[in-house]
Amino acid sequence: MKIIEKIKEYCLMHIHQVIIGGVAALVLLFAGYTHWHTNQQPTDRLPTSREVAKKTQGVSAQSGDSSKICIDIKGAVNRPGVYHLLKGSRVEEAIRAAGGSTDQSDLNQVNLAKELMDQQIVQIPKLGEQLTSNVAAGGADAGSTDGEKINLNNATKEDLMKIDGVGEKKAEKILEYRNQHGGFKSPDDLKNISGFGDKTVAKLKDRLAV
Repeated sequence: MKIIEKIKEYCLMHIHQVIIGGVAALVLLFAGYTHWHTNQQPTDRLPTSREVAKKTQGVSAQSGDSSKICIDIKGAVNRPGVYHLLKGSRVEEAIRAAGGSTDQSDLNQVNLAKELMDQQIVQIPKLGEQLTSNVAAGGADAGSTDGEKINLNNATKEDLMKIDGVGEKKAEKILEYRNQHGGFKSPDDLKNISGFGDKTVAKLKDRLAV
C-alpha cells in the first residue's frame, strides 16, 4: 500500500510531465502509423524521359501515316508492285522506289514531274508500246489533246470535267462511284451513275479508257 501511495504522490507532484509525456507518445504513434500507411498506398510515378520520347515517337509515326499515299507501279520497271510514298511524291520518285526503269522503258511518254494520287496506277511503257492514257503514266493532263482517251480509274475531277457534258457534279459522282466500287471495269459502268444514259455513254465511249 505504501508503494501505491508513493506512486500517486509522485504523479500528483509531476502531473504536467506525465501529461506531456503521454501526449508525446501519442504523437509519435500517430506519426509512425501515418508513415506506414502512406508507404502502403500506390503513388503516381512520373514517366521517365525515355518513356516520354518513346510515346512521342509513336504518336509521330501514327500521324505520319496520314501523309502517305499508296500507288501501284507497273510496266517497264525493275520491281513493279505496290509502294507507299509520301504525299506529294512525283512519278520520278515512284520509278526510283520500284528499282528504276528497265532498258526497254520509253520514258518519253511519261511526265516524270507529275504529282501522284493515292490508289493511282502508274504504267511505265516499253519501247514501241503506246499508252491508252497519259494519266496512267503520270503524263500530261487527260483531255489536253484531241483524241486522247481519259482513264476513268486514274483521272482527277479536273480531267473528268474536260469530257463533253461532264460538269463538276457529274465528275464528283464518277469519283464517288470509283471509290465505292474499286474502279471501273468498262466505260459502260457509267450507266450505273445517275445522269449517264445509254446515249450519253455511247457518245463518250471513244474518249474513255479503263
